[in-house]
Amino acid sequence: MYTTEPNNEHLEDKNMQSSTTPQILKASDSKPEETQETILSKTEETKPQVEKKSSCPPQGTLNETITNGVMLFMLWCVTWSLSGPEALPGGSLFGLLIIFYSAIIGGELLEVIKMPSVPQLPPLLGMLLAGFTVRNVPFLSDIVHLSNTLSSTLRNTALTVVLVQAGLGLDPQALKHLKGVCLRLSMGPCLIEACSAAVISHFLMNFPWQWGFLLGFSLSFVLGAVSPAVVVPSMLHLQEEGYGVEKGIPTLLIAASSLDDILAITGFNTCLSIVFSSGDILSNVLSSFRDILIGVLVGAVLGMFVRFFPSRDQRKLPVKRAFLLLSMCVSAVLGGHRIGMNAAGGLCTLVLSFIAGNGWSKEKIKVQKIIGTAWNIFQPLLFGLVGAEVSVISLQSNAIGICVTTLSLALLVRISFTFVLTCFTGFKFKEKIFIALSWMPKATVQAVLGPLALERARISAPHLEPYSRDVMTMAFLAILITAPNGAVIIGILGPKVLTRCDPSKMKVELSELELH
Repeated sequence: MYTTEPNNEHLEDKNMQSSTTPQILKASDSKPEETQETILSKTEETKPQVEKKSSCPPQGTLNETITNGVMLFMLWCVTWSLSGPEALPGGSLFGLLIIFYSAIIGGELLEVIKMPSVPQLPPLLGMLLAGFTVRNVPFLSDIVHLSNTLSSTLRNTALTVVLVQAGLGLDPQALKHLKGVCLRLSMGPCLIEACSAAVISHFLMNFPWQWGFLLGFSLSFVLGAVSPAVVVPSMLHLQEEGYGVEKGIPTLLIAASSLDDILAITGFNTCLSIVFSSGDILSNVLSSFRDILIGVLVGAVLGMFVRFFPSRDQRKLPVKRAFLLLSMCVSAVLGGHRIGMNAAGGLCTLVLSFIAGNGWSKEKIKVQKIIGTAWNIFQPLLFGLVGAEVSVISLQSNAIGICVTTLSLALLVRISFTFVLTCFTGFKFKEKIFIALSWMPKATVQAVLGPLALERARISAPHLEPYSRDVMTMAFLAILITAPNGAVIIGILGPKVLTRCDPSKMKVELSELELH
């Protein structure tokens, strides 16, 4: 008994040791497995990072550049496959593609160029200079030829997109609460610049009084329109930062810029119809008012139709609305030119888009984005074609100096009169200065309307072509001078003279604005 107990205890100790050793081994074996799993997981996580850093295939900006280049090349391949010789050097489609590509590159280059303490210049300036370069560089000008009919159709289509954006951009509430000062700013400076430019063009540019006053009015309406492409982005940036929000200055200038364009386009088409029409002036004026009335009525009817068709329960509603809106407006503008009712198409487009957009309420934003995508395509074409219309060889030696002088005097009258119109509106002196100078940039409407006089003169009145070419040159110089300077003035002067409010805390209702 005595000897067996120790043996039993010894055996029990061995059993306990033997039972615990597998657990220890299992525990010890599990640690390497865990470390292996963690190492594998870490290596698997690092693999994608290594692949991202590798330069084959390229990533980021280089990949995007190669992709866009291949897409542009394939666009030419498809065009060549469909049209054949027209897409080769000397053909109209080849010239159009060259201008389109050059304008895109010019706009991108201008966006890349950034100077310290200077606001970003509008890309449309690079597009304009790219078209001018294509026209005046010897090798490019020899292989780039563009049909006048194709160029005219594209510019009129771009005009349609501009008018649709203007109609959709009109805010009824802003017009209601800012109607007094908004109407004064949209109509007064444009009309006073029209009169002053007509008189100045007679004395400086030798426009005869007999019909030159009307052509001078056409020129002045080209110069009189302010550009939403420059004003609206600049004002939206100031509004986001809270500058001038308390008195609604950005909202005022955004709304007035659309009305200003409407007045300029309507006045230009009316004057142009009178200048290039046969018969006495009274009958031409009456026919122009007839075209205006027909355009407003047709636009109102089509606007009410698009307002309710398609209905809200349909799928892809914004796409259908945008398609109907663009197709109707393009048909109205181009069809109006076909039947000789030039002023009717533009007004039809404005009324149609305003009535339809007013009924879509907040859903209008989705349609505006689609229209904005269409504008991104037509903007390079428009400014590239305008730049390509200006030839240095065809300019007279003193033409540029006379055009710059006319433009400067008309701008001086416009800025002074705009300052006078802002009096008695509750603005401070420095705010009046800012509004007057902000009403200077010109781009979009000048690019659309400038070539129209030259185009009409080539078709129906060749003896007026020299004067129409002066109108085209003035439009080009107006964009070249006022667009970058206006953007810089707004970007630098706005934060210095406008009162800043915290945009996160500031919620201003238009009904609270005390503007008259």
